[in-house]
Amino acid sequence: MGTLGLEDGIVDEAVYARTIERFRERRILLPTFAQLAEPGLIPASIRQALAAVGPDEADPLNLFRVHWYNDADRTSQAALPGHVVLGSELTGVDAPIVVAFGDRFPMIRAHKVLAAYGCLVPRVVTGQFDPTSHRAVWPSTGNYCRGGVAISSLMSCRGVAVLPEGMSRERFAWLENWVTDPADVIATTGTESNVKEIYDKCAELSLDPANVIFNQFAEFGNHLVHYQCTGSALGAVFDAMRDRDPALRLAAFVSASGSAGTLGAGDYLKETRGARIVAVEALECPTMLYNGFGEHNIQGIGDKHIPFIHNVYNTDIVTAVSDRATDHLAVVFGSEAGRAFLARRRHVPPEALAALDEFGLSSICNIVAAVKTAKYLGLGPDQVVMTVATDGAEMYASEQARIAERDFAAGFDEVDAAEAFGRFMLGAETDHLLETTAVDRARIFDLGYFTWVEQQGIAVDEFNARREQSFWRDLRTELGRWDELIGEFNARTGVAVL
Repeated sequence: MGTLGLEDGIVDEAVYARTIERFRERRILLPTFAQLAEPGLIPASIRQALAAVGPDEADPLNLFRVHWYNDADRTSQAALPGHVVLGSELTGVDAPIVVAFGDRFPMIRAHKVLAAYGCLVPRVVTGQFDPTSHRAVWPSTGNYCRGGVAISSLMSCRGVAVLPEGMSRERFAWLENWVTDPADVIATTGTESNVKEIYDKCAELSLDPANVIFNQFAEFGNHLVHYQCTGSALGAVFDAMRDRDPALRLAAFVSASGSAGTLGAGDYLKETRGARIVAVEALECPTMLYNGFGEHNIQGIGDKHIPFIHNVYNTDIVTAVSDRATDHLAVVFGSEAGRAFLARRRHVPPEALAALDEFGLSSICNIVAAVKTAKYLGLGPDQVVMTVATDGAEMYASEQARIAERDFAAGFDEVDAAEAFGRFMLGAETDHLLETTAVDRARIFDLGYFTWVEQQGIAVDEFNARREQSFWRDLRTELGRWDELIGEFNARTGVAVL
């Protein structure tokens, strides 16, 4: 399982020694997973040094900002992760929908930078990745490869982004400013749903031993970092709400599948708070629901397959959201006419209106899916649904302009906003939703065979092992072991922040 990021001992002593020397020279100190889950554990000397470092600088100290507790300006720590509680004025349902803000993470303003750290660091501290000779290859549909390039830069590695050519212009512009060489941005054929094309390019790149592929769909570090860090962050937000209102219960955690990394937070919230886990996909590519395929524009949730790190047998509900909903609601949320309608006619409170800037396309997808879940489960005002805004609207300005030109060529006014909002938010129903039975879970799980065994060469016994919840529980021991290895690695580099 070493190819899936699960080694917990030193694999190559020579690589390990070279990496220590590189980190000593560049004064790179690594945070533990425990520190990223609970940033109060970060030493005061580091927090003080961070005050002089901007959140978007390629400074190794920004590794200690790769957590959910950054404040609104992303420079210091907040008591709780940034979030908003959406009420019925915006959602049309009685259940509070809590959305954690992913755009407060450093460098990329998206939570995928956390996943990238969770995948690279275990390889570094076990001597599997040599920053002096290897290239870190980050396949994704946008934010993960940006996170990988950012983390690579902070850890003095060379990062390579592989993403579909049809992703938003803003993603490519960001990458162009961060990569070492323009050739390190590789655009594959297609758009959001063309994950197979990304895999094919990575298979080609892997023929060069200098390239190390960090496949987010199969790297268990992605699952584990979200289990510990995202799960505990959302748990802290819910606990603070319950302290104010002891009657509250956590009914569900909702997340688009994508790589399935964020769904790991659902495993944590299910174990500790009793939440149901809701996995979301695009209606135009309904792989889990209907064994279907297609293309869509909900950027950030690449599909047509079942990720290897998706704990399918722990998933309670699967639902789908159309990209027509996310496209049109993005225009409502991002336009003056749309916000005027929400304020005047829906009486959406100022704090919710201000939060609209923090909702990208996949974030809107998560919110609509949360509304569908609340309606299906018949949730009331004391039953909370939690989700995440994986990134903010700034990454989609060009997409909003394209959508407005395509669908509202005559202009977008409050009547258009009312129609779009009524249809796609208030009109979100319980169609295309499945509460999974044992048969459903087996069907969805088995779909992964064709990707992982037939195409990617995973052994059948390793594939099947993931059916059992004991497999996923046993994985979590890696987190403590990796933190021990990080501590040992830091001690050997001798790097300290004074």
